[in-house]
Amino acid sequence: MRIFMKNSYTLLLLFIFTISVNAEYRLGIDYVLIDNPLQVKRDGVVEVTESFWYGCAACYSFEPSINSWAAQQGDDVRLTKMPITWGAIHQLHAALYYTIEALKLDPSTHSAVFVTIHKEGNFLQNTKAIQNFLEKFGVAPEMSEQYLTSFAVTQRVNRGIKYARQLKVAAVPQMIVDGKYMIQNKGSYSEMLKVVDHVVELQKPNS
Repeated sequence: MRIFMKNSYTLLLLFIFTISVNAEYRLGIDYVLIDNPLQVKRDGVVEVTESFWYGCAACYSFEPSINSWAAQQGDDVRLTKMPITWGAIHQLHAALYYTIEALKLDPSTHSAVFVTIHKEGNFLQNTKAIQNFLEKFGVAPEMSEQYLTSFAVTQRVNRGIKYARQLKVAAVPQMIVDGKYMIQNKGSYSEMLKVVDHVVELQKPNS
């Protein structure tokens, strides 16, 4: 009888613990279901998207945390970055992001953009400033202009405009899981990433 009661008590504690873990982060409070979600490929990989802007000080502060988080993920989680495209300066910086990607420059180039803007005070407000910046990484001015205005980069910027409107991204940095869940920006960055982890685990069986 005592053994039965002990086992029952253990199961009860386990049940309560499971409920508390599952209830730690709640839909509608810590993360929300997007009204018009993006269609993502069901390939067994959960796609986590960070919407950001190079000119955003909070995004600059968040950069080390999100990069560290991404480095710790397995093959079943993929981080993609989506530069925000609200206005002309955001779209110019989005074109810079996609140009760096298209040129296959070292990923550290993205961090260098943040440093240039937030530490050196060079806001990269026009094509000439971006050409001068990319020239430091061995990209000739005519080459950077060619990429910045290319069909491929323009198409990706336009797609970003469409996605930002569809997802109703109103602030950055913004985390989105599988194009379906938007993480509420509450508390610290570490807390936000814990919510991301929680939603990723929920979404894995559906990806």
